[in-house]
Amino acid sequence: MKGKIHLQKLLESVLAEKGWQWPEKTTIEPPKDRKFGDLAANVAMMLAGTAKMAPRQIAETIAAAVTAMNDPAIAKIDIAGPGFLNFFFTESFWREVLAEVNAQGEAYGSSELGKGTRVQVEYVSANPTGPLHIGHGRGAALGDSLARILEKTGYEVQCEYYINDAGRQMRILGDSILYRLRQSLDRNPVEPEDYYKGDYIKHIGAVVIAQHENILELPEEEAVEICKNIGMQAIMHTIREDLAAFGVRHDVWFSEKSLVEEGKVDETFADLRKTGLGFEEDGAFWFKSTQFGDDKDRVLRKSNGDTTYFASDIAYHDNKFKRGFDLVVDIWGADHHGYIPRMTAAVEALGHPGRLKMLLVKLVNLLKGGEQIAMSTRAGQFETLKDVVDEVGPDAARYIFLSRKSDSNLDFDLELVKQKSMDNPVFYVQYAHARVCSMLKKAEAEGLAPAAMTDNLSGLDTAEDMELLQLLDQFPDAVDGAACNLAPHMISYYLQDLASSLHKYYTIHHVLSAEPERCRARLLLLASVAQVVRGGLALLGVSAPDSM
Repeated sequence: MKGKIHLQKLLESVLAEKGWQWPEKTTIEPPKDRKFGDLAANVAMMLAGTAKMAPRQIAETIAAAVTAMNDPAIAKIDIAGPGFLNFFFTESFWREVLAEVNAQGEAYGSSELGKGTRVQVEYVSANPTGPLHIGHGRGAALGDSLARILEKTGYEVQCEYYINDAGRQMRILGDSILYRLRQSLDRNPVEPEDYYKGDYIKHIGAVVIAQHENILELPEEEAVEICKNIGMQAIMHTIREDLAAFGVRHDVWFSEKSLVEEGKVDETFADLRKTGLGFEEDGAFWFKSTQFGDDKDRVLRKSNGDTTYFASDIAYHDNKFKRGFDLVVDIWGADHHGYIPRMTAAVEALGHPGRLKMLLVKLVNLLKGGEQIAMSTRAGQFETLKDVVDEVGPDAARYIFLSRKSDSNLDFDLELVKQKSMDNPVFYVQYAHARVCSMLKKAEAEGLAPAAMTDNLSGLDTAEDMELLQLLDQFPDAVDGAACNLAPHMISYYLQDLASSLHKYYTIHHVLSAEPERCRARLLLLASVAQVVRGGLALLGVSAPDSM
């Protein structure tokens, strides 16, 4: 960030002098291969149209102007390919990064990117019909980490869980519990066509009969309603416990049922009628979603009076924006992909275009020693989130869930993430922090302390020193990038790179046995690395152990 800001100011001053506007699509970023410089800019190619010059010629003009400035931070400028500008900074400039890291402490990486913006992030929102499975865990880790990252960058964030406590699935839950209860009492009930089969249903049945001994004497509808309500309460209690154990926060638990009871659905229908986007036809109420690119208009209330799931979803999102959020982020399972266009259309129809972002989460392939574990909530064959967390711990589970983009496939091998080896990505990053803590502890025992910023840091002069310093400088950019792209996996990628450089540094350079001034400078550098690793892991909701 320090290097990027410094370079952008230099380039902006050159462009202003030449009378050129700063191109919107200009990028300043580290090149993939470090031999091509510390930072590369494509500004010359972006200027070709307005400057009416060849990109290479523009690059030469800019390079000459920057060189003439004699800026003490710039060591060399190269021009590559059609006009890429590659900048090499001085070692002393990169050593100054340590001042920012240490001055800001744990706040390093924070920004005011989202200052004044209220964001609601809704995630998990699993039907209260069974325990959370590993797929829910991936969505939970994503939502919780995203909230941490957004808050780090200045957004005001509220985390929400939408409780689907209305509709057909809840009826099936009630039927399932009542069936299992009758079965447990040898009443030989007729097996329903569609029901939940897990053992947890039997356990809930035992709770029901303990509270309502005469339940089988009640009318069917009343018995199902009792089973449904007790079942939902028991399952929601378990869900809350499992999420808490996983380190996941929700500020609001919003009931779907409340939308109907409080008239929110009818209120939304009225809003759509006013805009002419809701209409009656064949006894049903429709939404003109085709006006927003959908392939057909959508039914919100059927001719028999029943509302559709889509009706509740529109009313729910209408309610979100009426609560004053500037941006709403929904995290859904990948099977909702086809739902995105119509939901986007609905939010636009309600007057909030561009203010809804949807992230899709693909299911996880759960493996054990390379063998896939079958999962099906309805069939009662699944590995619950609790089982996984109990086996590998919340740190390992969260890190693996966040190690890839949410809409990409993810293999989660339970055996691999329990290994204390460099092949385990969780161990790899956490060990980087523990390794530095161990070294600092040993240094303290030997009467050695990290240098202060006022000390001579010229001992940080190797390629590996510069690599670590540049990576430290990139942390604020990584955090801002993760916030802008709603992509926590960008933090995981960054941490893997930083840990890799730290482990390489450890094997190449002696720290405690170096001459005193160099030793203290290296201790300061490594302590700064540990601080940033700790900060990055905190954004993922993962701990940074001092020893492993």
